[in-house]
Amino acid sequence: MRNSLYSGNNVTLPAPYALTSGQVAQVGSIIGVAQGAAASGADVVLVRQGVFTLTKTAAQAWTLGQNLYWDNATRAVTTTVGTNKMIGAAFAAALAADTVGQVLLDGAIR
Repeated sequence: MRNSLYSGNNVTLPAPYALTSGQVAQVGSIIGVAQGAAASGADVVLVRQGVFTLTKTAAQAWTLGQNLYWDNATRAVTTTVGTNKMIGAAFAAALAADTVGQVLLDGAIR
């Protein structure tokens, strides 16, 4: 196709805040994992698909395949819908005591 720009699995956007490699960033409804470090406002490559170990909200247990959401205020993955944006699904169960969990990002914008 002549009108295709690129797959969209990785996108380059201005960092919404200072990022280190592996941190989640939300730009509007686009959510991805920073491929490298970036200062706030600098271009950063966000990876939008794949399985990542990410910081999770404390005291929440996850089940395999459970829908997960990004809480941009706390910068953690959560099971709470509210105003949070869907980030993907749990790729493995996680205990409430766990500080990180495995997340499958599907690249969808919701």
